[in-house]
Amino acid sequence: MPVIELPLTIIILLDIVAWAFFHIVISLGMSYVSADWLQKYSCFFRSREWEREGMFWEHVLKVRSFKKWIPDGSKIIGRGFEKCNLKSVDQIYIEQFIIESIRAEITHLLSILPAGLFFLWNPSWAGWIMIGYALLFNIPIIAVQRYNRPRLERIIRNYK
Repeated sequence: MPVIELPLTIIILLDIVAWAFFHIVISLGMSYVSADWLQKYSCFFRSREWEREGMFWEHVLKVRSFKKWIPDGSKIIGRGFEKCNLKSVDQIYIEQFIIESIRAEITHLLSILPAGLFFLWNPSWAGWIMIGYALLFNIPIIAVQRYNRPRLERIIRNYK
């Protein structure tokens, strides 16, 4: 039972506006987080052994088959680092790409969190759909970051 009883059309409009608001605020907020801060906490986002340098994500989710269809958020919000294609193998560029993949991962992790708020005005079944939406549209993007980052780190290791 939602906290607020509203007509279905209002609920749907509220859901659309709320998701747009959360996505924009989180994305813009993360675009202002410094690269130094992201670098400082990058250890939390390192590839884990079970991920087998990103190959787990390819085997389980088939990341290579869908990653080309994911829009680049930097184009949508008009700020940030474009991550659609690798434009250089220059060490500084690759290091920046790694940091920006961490920014993208955090952005999409944070974008899942507001899903629980939708139970405030949605019926329970719709609240669960909102959680499904949050997972369905953020987990694949997180997986792409976790798939790509070890490959980029391998390029950096080859410089040393």
